[in-house]
Amino acid sequence: MPILGSIIKKAYELRKIPIDQKQRKHTDPYLTQVKELRKLLKKSQFTYFGEHYGFSELLSGNDVIKRFQSKVPVYDYNSMFRKWWYRALNGESFVSWPGRVKYFALTSGTSEASSKQIPVTGDMIRAIRRASIRQLVSSVNFDFPIEFYEKGVLMIGGSTHLQYNGTYYEGDLSGISAGNIPFWFQHFYKPGKRISKERDWSTKLDEIIKKAKNWDIGVIVGVPAWIQIILERIIDHYKVETIHDIWPNLSIYVHSGVSFAPYIKSFEKLFAKKVIYQESYLASEGYIAFQNSLKSNAMQLILDNCIFYEFVPFDNINFDEDGNLKPNPTALTIKDVEAGKEYALLMTTCSGAWRYLIGDVIKFVSKENYEIMITGRTKHFLSICGEHLSLDNLSRAIEMLENEMNVEIREFTVAGKKHGSMFAHQWYLGSDDKIDPKEARDKIDGYLKILNDDYRVERIEAIRDVFVEVLPASVFSGWMKMKGKEGGANKFPRVLKKDLLTEWQEYLNNYQISSK
Repeated sequence: MPILGSIIKKAYELRKIPIDQKQRKHTDPYLTQVKELRKLLKKSQFTYFGEHYGFSELLSGNDVIKRFQSKVPVYDYNSMFRKWWYRALNGESFVSWPGRVKYFALTSGTSEASSKQIPVTGDMIRAIRRASIRQLVSSVNFDFPIEFYEKGVLMIGGSTHLQYNGTYYEGDLSGISAGNIPFWFQHFYKPGKRISKERDWSTKLDEIIKKAKNWDIGVIVGVPAWIQIILERIIDHYKVETIHDIWPNLSIYVHSGVSFAPYIKSFEKLFAKKVIYQESYLASEGYIAFQNSLKSNAMQLILDNCIFYEFVPFDNINFDEDGNLKPNPTALTIKDVEAGKEYALLMTTCSGAWRYLIGDVIKFVSKENYEIMITGRTKHFLSICGEHLSLDNLSRAIEMLENEMNVEIREFTVAGKKHGSMFAHQWYLGSDDKIDPKEARDKIDGYLKILNDDYRVERIEAIRDVFVEVLPASVFSGWMKMKGKEGGANKFPRVLKKDLLTEWQEYLNNYQISSK
């Protein structure tokens, strides 16, 4: 019997006891969140932000949430950075969280043309580590053999060789987190410190391929598009049928950031055995949720780990047609949300974000178990004339197309455009299979009419046509490389608007000219 695996599994089982859902069913999620808010206010009351908004006074009375919401305004990235975070970037201490911020996470920049710099404090690194351990502990729910707990964990993210800018380090959150993994996990962590420091994606990929045969991987963590490329390259390099010929004990793939549904068909061809797909929700602003059970595809919110959540109904009352938050939005707490409705997330965190709009839209699948799914981004909904298509709608349509036409679509994106006096949707599909654009167009249009009533109505009234262009999958990865967003946690934007759409169209024009 593997002694190390037995010890680790037993430790996980013991750690699981206080956080298992059955053990926590008597815990009030609302009171848990009140406690978290009080801890955040208390710790930051003597920062510049805390003194500006009178946190000490907020803590002295009852109904702290109501008082907090009435005193502190809602922030988006631009307002938070312009008023507060730029000072921390310049080396000031105690700006919106105690101490000096050592790390800033660069977002993937899919929602806007440029990347954002999100502070990552020491407290946040520890909170992310706690949440990551909880997710590892949840593996005892899957009833793996003891041997599984001795296998390697391949984590593909940004470089751990961070850029130093005089007063702080910056890079992908995945690189920051990997550079701060606990000592006991380093034995399991792959690709290891040396390869993880590599900034060039092509070089890192080559190194992973060379080392792959020496590893015994049980878990893979990363963004689907890049993980798929890695697995395909390993299979091709070693001339094997599936990745299980190299890693026979691979059992779990942990994905995040994008809907995995369109990738399932492609991934299943890479496996010879059943692999569990586990979704996690780790944003640059914090670890928000993870899938805790095989019985549900939804993710359970982490309510007791240095984050206070508010939920803004994603509707025309609170947001304009471009996805911008209107003044004085309605912000609900965990006790007031309803299952089945969509909300934009506001987060108050131990990295000094306060009532901060992170840009994600979620839906509660179960209020009782506070389980959620991500349905899109506030600015990545396609709604040029009221069709209100979410990323969930778009991803589901692609999944249905793959299944019906028996094809693989590795990437896709869509844009709205003027079409005469009305409007049209322009789809771009990245696939190396032979796909008839007209057939794909008719099927996608039909799926969306079923999935979304608003779309069905607007197809009659305002959306006069739908266009589909099928491109080699390499065109999409080439665009990411051109933008310096190859590999790591970077994701291709599912909806293109404004500057991103212009850049994409220019890129395609150059591609078409060069391919003639």
